[in-house]
Amino acid sequence: MSSAAPSISACPACVAAPAAEAIAAQRAEKEAGLVLSLPTAHCAVCISDVERTLAAMPGVNSARVNLTLKRVSVAARPGVTADDVIARLKTIGYPAHELDPGLLSVTETDRRGRDLLMRLGVAGFAMMNVMLLSVAVWSGAEAATRDLFHWISAAIALPTLAFAGQPFFVSAWASLKAHRLGMDVPISLALILASAISLYETFEGGRHAYFDAAVSLCFFLLAGRYLDYRSRAAARSAAEELAALEVPRATTLVDGAEKIVPIAELAVGDLVRVRPGARMPVDGTVTEGTSEIDRSLLTGETLPVWAGKGSVASAGEVNLTGPLTVRVTAAGRDSSLHRMADLVAVAENARTRYTSLADRMARAYSPSVHLLSLTAFAVWIYLTGDLRLAVNVAAAVLIITCPCALALAVPAVVTSASGRLFRKGFLIKDGTALERLAEVDTVVFDKTGTLTMGAPEPLDLATRPRADLEIVAALAGASAHPLSRALAGALAAAGIRPAAVGDLREVPGSGVEGRWRGMPVRLGRAEWLGAAPGARTATWFGKGASAPVEFAFADRPRPGADTAVRALVAAGKRVILLSGDGEAPVAALARTLGIPDWQSGMRPEEKAARIATLTEAGHRVLMVGDGLNDTAALAGAHVSISPATALDAARTASDIVLLGQDLSPLPDALRIARVARRRIKQNFGLSLAYNVIAVPVALVGLATPLIAALAMSASSITVSLNALRLK
Repeated sequence: MSSAAPSISACPACVAAPAAEAIAAQRAEKEAGLVLSLPTAHCAVCISDVERTLAAMPGVNSARVNLTLKRVSVAARPGVTADDVIARLKTIGYPAHELDPGLLSVTETDRRGRDLLMRLGVAGFAMMNVMLLSVAVWSGAEAATRDLFHWISAAIALPTLAFAGQPFFVSAWASLKAHRLGMDVPISLALILASAISLYETFEGGRHAYFDAAVSLCFFLLAGRYLDYRSRAAARSAAEELAALEVPRATTLVDGAEKIVPIAELAVGDLVRVRPGARMPVDGTVTEGTSEIDRSLLTGETLPVWAGKGSVASAGEVNLTGPLTVRVTAAGRDSSLHRMADLVAVAENARTRYTSLADRMARAYSPSVHLLSLTAFAVWIYLTGDLRLAVNVAAAVLIITCPCALALAVPAVVTSASGRLFRKGFLIKDGTALERLAEVDTVVFDKTGTLTMGAPEPLDLATRPRADLEIVAALAGASAHPLSRALAGALAAAGIRPAAVGDLREVPGSGVEGRWRGMPVRLGRAEWLGAAPGARTATWFGKGASAPVEFAFADRPRPGADTAVRALVAAGKRVILLSGDGEAPVAALARTLGIPDWQSGMRPEEKAARIATLTEAGHRVLMVGDGLNDTAALAGAHVSISPATALDAARTASDIVLLGQDLSPLPDALRIARVARRRIKQNFGLSLAYNVIAVPVALVGLATPLIAALAMSASSITVSLNALRLK
């Protein structure tokens, strides 16, 4: 911008713009923009709780929750960090993860959807008005009156087609530049020819103009295009979500002093300080401190693992109990989290090579339509020498064969089936998901959070002495360990009040200790209390010189899991369980649900590799998973489902979201998908049958462009009614 004084302008906005830019720049300097993921936000109450809590936080200027994306955008003063906001949200029960805004390309505004809907509305309004004028002409208007109505129709139709038909014209031009004939090429030609013939007839004072046909055609095609878009609108790039989960900043140690720097500035060999509750920003080796690390995001392991000097840590893991100093071995694009994002991107690109039935039909359909119309024009010009008649016949052929019904065949069924599945608790995100779901012969499940609820529950609390439970409640309440939190919550729900335990102290990587009535008490790892670890998930309680007592936990199966597995097996599907959890809990669950084919201790790349192996063997795999460690497998499967409680990245990588907790409707979803695929094929059959009857009529000159448009509309309505049978 020039520093010279602005000249006087007749445009107020030109004067105000520089000042507005300066104000915006000053505001940006004063505010830090933070974007956080809110995986558990699901309703209006969540929005209110989060926004009200953050608005009351010192230094926060504003907070806005987007429930669709499950994110909160926070405008805060520079002194407020993401860790501060995350800690505040944790106090009201909302876990949050910082996202890097620079890596999120998904806008919060659905511009394309709004654009299509606006054009559809304009086409519908114009169609009704042009139809009213056409009725007057059909009723017997003659001479000057008829010509006037034709000119008014032209004044309405031509700007409408230029505006509402843009999606088809732009797509057709792109197809032609790429030297191919897409579905939108015959559509665009039909719109242009119908308009051109109508304008010519209006100039010549002809009896018939077909503006109503052109606008009606545009309206029905836009309706199909909008339905198709809505069926795909929820799909977003999982790779971008994964990349955005990377911690954008880290605390480095330079000559013993802490300094916060962007991840991009870190180099191999740098020292990074990771506080309790924070996510690992880099891959590295622990050089100082002891703690426990939650790897469930990356591997699906239920239990945290001990971390101390020499332990290996990976980006995305959560440090639970003690501060750690980590020497960087990989950061940014070289980190394990980013490598996982690359793995997901590759899998997604492989899956997008799947072509829908409509696309396969279009490859043969479009060239045939053009050839047929051109042949009709050539034959009629040869037989009659009447250019006007030959163009009319060619236009009628092009309109009557216009792929409107073909364009509606898939989205009409998908929309109808999606509504039925939504009532059963499934949200369809991808337009081809139903077609792919109908082809499934193998179903692969993750364990934790998918076949189970993903939350450990303590066993046999009612059989324990109340005095011990009160001590355990005090110890568990002082720990950040997942098992301690689960134990504290269960005891509080049972009405157990914490005992008066003094000198409470969390020992990083081991557990919690204190003194009760002068006696040392402990709650934590078996080795720390001198006990031998068992096969079950457990924490141990020690009181004075007494032998340590085991508090075992179980992750109960998700409701309907056994019903779903039995129904899938009965339907002839192969069912496989792949988990990153330990062998004992995986084997126990597989035994309970009757799944003979299972594997434990699997890393994300191993899950993806198993899916790839099954695919190469000719199987059509449905992957059902919920964790960050499942994203590559979800993206690589033929079709995928995630529970609504899954991480944002897992839901993004999947094609379908299970909205409820119950898994029992899963076999129904596969059945509905097969019915939907059958309806799609029926719609194609109806479209082809219509063409077999209508095309000869147009070829012999018995159909005007208006009759062709009416016939085309009738075929579209028939296809839509057949789709509605799904409901």
